[in-house]
Amino acid sequence: MERGGGGRTPLPLPRGQCRWRWPRRPGGERAALQEPGESPDDAASARLLASCPAAAAATAASPPAASPSAASPSPPSLALFLLAAAAVAASLLPTGDGQNLVTEDVTVVEGEVATISCRVKNSDDSVIQLLNPNRQTIYFRDFRPLKDSRFQLVNFSSSELRVSLTNVSISDEGRYFCQLYTDPPQEYYMTITVLVPPRNLRIESQKETAMEGEEIELNCTAMASRPATTIRWFKGSKELSAGKTEVEQWSDMYTVTSQLSLKVKREDDGVPVICQVDHPAVKDLQTKYYLDVMYKPEVQVLQNSPAQPLTREGDLLDLLCQVKGKPEPVDVTWLRVDDEMPQHIIVSGSNLHIESLNKSDNGTYRCEASNEVGTSFSDYILYVYDTTAETEPAVHGITQLPNSAEELDYGDLSDSRAGEESAITAVDHAVIGGVVAVVVFAMLCLLIILGRYFARHKGTYFTHEAKGADDAADADTAIINAEGGQNNSEEKKEYFI
Repeated sequence: MERGGGGRTPLPLPRGQCRWRWPRRPGGERAALQEPGESPDDAASARLLASCPAAAAATAASPPAASPSAASPSPPSLALFLLAAAAVAASLLPTGDGQNLVTEDVTVVEGEVATISCRVKNSDDSVIQLLNPNRQTIYFRDFRPLKDSRFQLVNFSSSELRVSLTNVSISDEGRYFCQLYTDPPQEYYMTITVLVPPRNLRIESQKETAMEGEEIELNCTAMASRPATTIRWFKGSKELSAGKTEVEQWSDMYTVTSQLSLKVKREDDGVPVICQVDHPAVKDLQTKYYLDVMYKPEVQVLQNSPAQPLTREGDLLDLLCQVKGKPEPVDVTWLRVDDEMPQHIIVSGSNLHIESLNKSDNGTYRCEASNEVGTSFSDYILYVYDTTAETEPAVHGITQLPNSAEELDYGDLSDSRAGEESAITAVDHAVIGGVVAVVVFAMLCLLIILGRYFARHKGTYFTHEAKGADDAADADTAIINAEGGQNNSEEKKEYFI
């Protein structure tokens, strides 16, 4: 950014006066920056005139002083007196206005190159000077009094003084001053800020390996940076939320430590955990830590033959127990859950082979594998159909990964129960169909029996009170006639064939 009045520090000089500066040797005595073949007094006068343009203009306008002898030079004290008088006279003359110094702040990474620029707007050839934070002159016009060779002149003109500083270090940070010898003199400053990227970025873990379901703690440390870094965590491409962060400061440097707590799963084995640093001095600085997760075996039973899912009598059955775990499972066994293993079944490592199936082979066959972490198994339910069977079996090859439901999460059980759920659904449909058929058959039988019963009991029936009622005048007479005529009346009998 450009600096205007905000960076200006006016020199404490009365209007119209000049600043007289004598260069000094390392021993502290004044030096006139003498050119070859030039007397010390003439060198001093030239440097003073160069640093005060008003005095130079007044000296050029004033006539030379008369001397008794042209061959004898003036004493040094007389020359200095004349220069002082010329400067005072020049201070009474009007001067031009409108010159402005412009500077820009610089941010640079340690070890790189910083460019310092002092620019003048509306220049009138006034002297430009650059000073370091200790107010030592780096460049006076195009001359470098400072012995630090890292400062090199890039450009010099009446309107600009541009200097480069190579191999920048922390000690170079601070304010640098641009001075313009006008009336009144101007001084502006610019700031060099040095950035230091973090060093020794590393991830540390309390354990080299972790068990499935265990929570581990990782620490990422970024050392010796300026300013302090920001640390972000990733697992693969997914960003994670970090835990607590500690910032330690020593001298002008910062060390940042970020903590991450992570519960690992079997899917995390071999996945990189990334510690990435956000810092203005560096881009894409990161380090990786690969997770090493131990987990119990995954067991799956595959049917190699027959190719079709339907197993019939006389078919060849070949089952493969596929096992994956870390560390590698060393103990893989086959067993029959509901009975002893038939003698004609051949078990070879992870393979189970039945040459010719028959009804006696029906049952549940289990493949079991174990390692240092735990034990898992998978069940295969075998049902042998007749040779004429064409429908697909209702229950076939159920796989169960865990040996207890508590050992795995719901997500782990979902895949292993997929085959079981489909098989159970098929069983339910068959049972429902059978029950409906039985109910319909029972209702048909009931309807037939009721029809035959009602057909056989068809006819007209009379009670005792109704006998003799046809000839009676009233109900009482009918009852009396019925009671009295029972003995004389013929009994009606019906026979059912």
